[in-house]
Amino acid sequence: MPSIIKREYRLADGRELIYFDDADTTLSPNRAPDARHLDPRPDSARMRQDPLTGEWISIAAARQNRVVLPPTDQDPLAPASSTNPSEIPDDYDVAVFENRSPSFGPEIAAAFSSAELTSIGLGRSLPSIGRCEVVSFSPEHEGAFGSVSRSRARTVIEAWADRTEALSALPGVQQVFPFENRGEAIGVTLRHPHGQIYAYPYITPRTTRLLDSIARFGPGLFASILKFESASERVVLRGEHWTAFVPFAARWPIEIHLLPHRHLPDFAATSTEERDELAGLYLRLLRGIDELYDTPTPYIAAWHQAPVTTGRDDIRLMLQVTSPRRAESKLKYLAGSEAAMGAWIGDVTPEQTAGFIRDALTRVKDPQ
Repeated sequence: MPSIIKREYRLADGRELIYFDDADTTLSPNRAPDARHLDPRPDSARMRQDPLTGEWISIAAARQNRVVLPPTDQDPLAPASSTNPSEIPDDYDVAVFENRSPSFGPEIAAAFSSAELTSIGLGRSLPSIGRCEVVSFSPEHEGAFGSVSRSRARTVIEAWADRTEALSALPGVQQVFPFENRGEAIGVTLRHPHGQIYAYPYITPRTTRLLDSIARFGPGLFASILKFESASERVVLRGEHWTAFVPFAARWPIEIHLLPHRHLPDFAATSTEERDELAGLYLRLLRGIDELYDTPTPYIAAWHQAPVTTGRDDIRLMLQVTSPRRAESKLKYLAGSEAAMGAWIGDVTPEQTAGFIRDALTRVKDPQ
């Protein structure tokens, strides 16, 4: 059987660039170098602590200059040409590279101590060490993960696993987060099919709250959730290794969680069989979401993983796909209660949403 091939290069300013070639690729193994003359990368941003919550906010002012919805001939993720000196110097199947203006990094350093991260004070600041990477799913100018082939989806999953392992090994990195933002309603600035991976210098607030819930519930929270949801009418898709469901207490009008059937702390721990099945099942899920309405559905696809050194026996790899779309032409906005107080109000019952999604999935063909 042919295999997915990883090819490592460097961009003109020293950033890492990695090509992942499909198992059935038609591309040459040789890739052109980056011939651009680039300015030095900006210094790492700095994080400031909010003393009201203890949370850290990265102030990454260099991101203000990023491209917003460029035309096809100026797409920074398209293969480079004589008229478009993009970030990716040659044709590719899947490409991963360090973000030029990251929210975390490029500085890498020893991990911050618990006291440095959790003490509360005024005017506290730390460097935003870590890494931010862009994962381009295709050389095509428009699309999303759901628009790629099954072979290409499998290549992206391989890239996620590879990068999770590599980024988790970097000094100072405490959590790795692959995700995809899809649609201008979400705030997407590029129509090109792509996602990102953040490697944080701390455990994120969402995961910190999860660790607290596990401490209060006891061991086996994720196994219990999977058993509870699998017996409900909220299941929308089930495979040999994965189950997708609308959660009992869904926040968003469209919200789907996907869990592996065995305990896996992150993508790096998945087996070949689990990755193979996920390629088709995840494509079907995203295409089903697009079948809900006549136009593509905006969403955030968030792959939650266990921190690098904490909770790895308790936190299971989990996908959460959320969309603010509550009707054909209506979006849910986070107004007073949700945005200011974190007190959510659902618009429809999760059971109704699950039925809506199951019906849409009947119109989706098996991914090829």
